[in-house]
Amino acid sequence: MNKTLSFLTLVFVTHFLKSQVPNTDVWLFKIEKNKTELKLTSPKNITNRQGYDNQPSFSNDSKNIYFVSIREDNQADFYCYNLKNEKTIQITKTKESEYSPVLSTDGKFLNAVVVESDSAQRIHFINTLTGISEKKYDVDSVGYYTFLNSDTVLYYKLTNPHSLRYFVKSTNEDKWLGNNPTRAFKTINRHTFIYGIKDSTKVTFYKYDFVLHKAEKYTQYNSINEDAIWHNQFGLIKSEGNKLFRYDDLKKEWFLLFDLSGFGIKKITRFNFDPKNNYLVIVDNL
Repeated sequence: MNKTLSFLTLVFVTHFLKSQVPNTDVWLFKIEKNKTELKLTSPKNITNRQGYDNQPSFSNDSKNIYFVSIREDNQADFYCYNLKNEKTIQITKTKESEYSPVLSTDGKFLNAVVVESDSAQRIHFINTLTGISEKKYDVDSVGYYTFLNSDTVLYYKLTNPHSLRYFVKSTNEDKWLGNNPTRAFKTINRHTFIYGIKDSTKVTFYKYDFVLHKAEKYTQYNSINEDAIWHNQFGLIKSEGNKLFRYDDLKKEWFLLFDLSGFGIKKITRFNFDPKNNYLVIVDNL
């Protein structure tokens, strides 16, 4: 499991798969740093086509970006963009649809949610060389997921209402944590994660400690936009329109981190930093 910035780890729910997918592009930016500020440079639309390209995540060495693309066959498959040669190759080509690619720590597998032929949605482990699923967790109705550690996975279950749960592989323990979660819930360390609970006007963020089995309110944001991550340097970051905001834990306030309006970005619906904090990848919903 890629513990460092294990972002995105999200997948479409079943009813969305049957509707028209949005037109989205994946953009890559370089992060330049000086003593007083961070600056985004070298913008590049790495997909640049009509259609659905989404859910990007970096490889552990920051050299590749994995993402989901739906093309002529109307199936969701994994693709890989190499930052050095700027070429894209297809990883999977199946009759099933794969979502939320995140590279395992050893680099051998892409963790994924797969919509199986009987419409079950389970977490699979896809071989990066063959593009074939070699094993899976026997937990159904998974919408989104993230690994807390090698033995515990957190997942968004397509119940009514939707719920946040966790599954422990070694014991087969499968327990409820809360209803109406956001699709973004992120690992902070091996026993702590942050998640959001939404209502009609806002998202309230909580930190959950598995050692104490206790949730504590962290902060809230007065918008129902669901996309957020936990960054190893900046802490909680969320998107709002074409901007990224970070929460200052000391000042207890939200501050602007990046404004992408000058690049023509309309609406950020996914975003991710590479493990070395040299790049930012975002999805622009057109």
